[in-house]
Amino acid sequence: MSKISEMTRESWINSTFPEWGTWLVEDIEQAVVPEGQVSMWWLGCTGVWFKTPGGANVTVDLWCGNGKRTHGDGKMKVGHQMANMCGCRTMQPNLRNVPFVIDPFAFKHVDAVLATHYHQDHMSAEWAAHVINSGMTTTDENGKEIPVPFIGPEKSVETWVKWGVPRERCQVVKPGDTIKIKDIEIIALDSFDRTCIVTTDSTGPDREELTGKCPTDMDEKAVNYLLKTPGGNIYHSGDSHFSIYFAKHGKDYDIDVAFGSFGENPIGMQDKMTSIDVLRMAENLQCKVVVPIHWDVWTNFQADCEEIKVLYDFKKDRNEYKFHPFFWQVGGKYTYPQDKDKLYYHHRRGFEDCFEHPQNIPFRSCL
Repeated sequence: MSKISEMTRESWINSTFPEWGTWLVEDIEQAVVPEGQVSMWWLGCTGVWFKTPGGANVTVDLWCGNGKRTHGDGKMKVGHQMANMCGCRTMQPNLRNVPFVIDPFAFKHVDAVLATHYHQDHMSAEWAAHVINSGMTTTDENGKEIPVPFIGPEKSVETWVKWGVPRERCQVVKPGDTIKIKDIEIIALDSFDRTCIVTTDSTGPDREELTGKCPTDMDEKAVNYLLKTPGGNIYHSGDSHFSIYFAKHGKDYDIDVAFGSFGENPIGMQDKMTSIDVLRMAENLQCKVVVPIHWDVWTNFQADCEEIKVLYDFKKDRNEYKFHPFFWQVGGKYTYPQDKDKLYYHHRRGFEDCFEHPQNIPFRSCL
């Protein structure tokens, strides 16, 4: 049969997606983290994979989905959190802007699955299914083999259970709780995700009426995390907006690297931190490096990190900033403190072995 006659939509999808195949899976699994370091890979949105010298592999907010794929009826669900926030009804044009860079079903091991909150772009039914169905295990503080735990606030746990994750595999955390995963200590902290506060259980016309009501407990819906690793303390702020309470976290904990959700908010919307918010967060947390994330994923919130760099250069001397930004790329690796002085990430360019073997050219003048 010819290639053309064998080609189908299904064969195209299977041969093309995920676009990176198992390339990044292999990178993560083969990586050896030196003593006194911690390696991280950005998986898109706020998804980060952490790996330590002690072999701890932890995911935070790994998500395998997409945004809009059709115009549908052109209307947003009336109880969607964005509709609740600003009273809009026209379909939000949030198309996924950057390819998904891993094959979640190709991983052989993880030690814990964490979620900061239960919005759809921060949890993955696909990842949960693979972790459950493949029978992955880890070890507890006493070295006993246990099933891989799913860790998050109450609403995240409710979501996992609804998907079919056994309740006994889940661990609800609220600010102040501490969990030990091999050589990582995870501390749950306050979230400042005000979009989560206006998220209702129903997105239909029967949505909860929030007008005039005292907000529900943020701690049930979202948390931030501090991951204390052999390489440093990493602060994951989930989808938090800017809050002056970052300063309290900065006084309570020694923070090396902080992740903040950055985006260009459309008119009438406040869902992501702005460039100045990112710098204020870093200053309040007293971190050493601040890393903007989430700016990559949605076409209607996409932002330019150079705006942060311009403001940072404008203010750093006057405000005597003790931190600097690091501008990552999805799929990129960042090892701390090894890479602590880097400002920009660039994917490996290759061709390191040029001219190590005979060339096959007519003349050198071709070069």
